Amino acid sequence: MSGLRPFHLAFPVHDLEEARRFYGEVMGCPEGRSSKQWIDFNFYGHQIVAHLAPEGAGRPLGNHVDGHNVPVPHFGIVLTMEQWQELADRMTKAGTKFEIEPYVRFKGEVGEQATMFFFDPSHNALEFKAFKDLGSLFAK
Repeated sequence: MSGLRPFHLAFPVHDLEEARRFYGEVMGCPEGRSSKQWIDFNFYGHQIVAHLAPEGAGRPLGNHVDGHNVPVPHFGIVLTMEQWQELADRMTKAGTKFEIEPYVRFKGEVGEQATMFFFDPSHNALEFKAFKDLGSLFAK
């Protein structure tokens, strides 16, 4: 494996079967190993692990960004524009309630990016982005 190394993220969920349905069926993340306490998912080549920890799951705080209340904390991934659009379409078709509807930020500027936010069933916030030019990922 070359390039970026896969990240690992463990997060709390209220119910493993809901997590299995959401991440596996709705989002299309293949399931890896699992137990009665956790489930591994292949998150675009990265390892995310839903841990049964009902007391740890809940509603994140918000931060005002570009006229939106951005949930904090949140996690996600930077996709290609094609992958981002496919996921936006998939989640829309599944009836997902978006916290921030899919849209393009900084249109015509350095850092132009598509973004969307939604919650999993345990109210973990997820953001998915795609950049017009990935080279502007860290541009000022």
